[in-house]
Amino acid sequence: MNETTEDELNQKRNMLYYNQLIMNERRAKSMHEKKAKVAKKRASFGAQKVDFKDYLFVPDEWEFVAYTIYVVGVPYITGAFFLFLFVANASWENFQLLNLNAFPIVWLIGYEIVSICLLIWIMILYLTYDTEDEF
Repeated sequence: MNETTEDELNQKRNMLYYNQLIMNERRAKSMHEKKAKVAKKRASFGAQKVDFKDYLFVPDEWEFVAYTIYVVGVPYITGAFFLFLFVANASWENFQLLNLNAFPIVWLIGYEIVSICLLIWIMILYLTYDTEDEF
């Protein structure tokens, strides 16, 4: 009778030990799955911080003035250059015949060209984006 009680106690201890091993294994597996989910969550391309000072020359105290010059000047110059090359066929005499006083029209032409170039550049950056460098 003594042996059976002792055997029962050993069996119960073994079962407790076995259950603890199973629980630890499940916990480890769930922790591994959570880590895998966190690892799969990559920083998205759109969640990046964008600072225009990395791409443009902008003095510290003159941000508003610099951005205004960029927004107004770059599309206008691009539009005038487009008109010179493609409408006037790169002829200075024909270019002088054009009415460049129509500022909104020239600016809009340049704006469209600049925006297309920027969208293509953003698409290239998106396609070459790799988050492993940041981790």
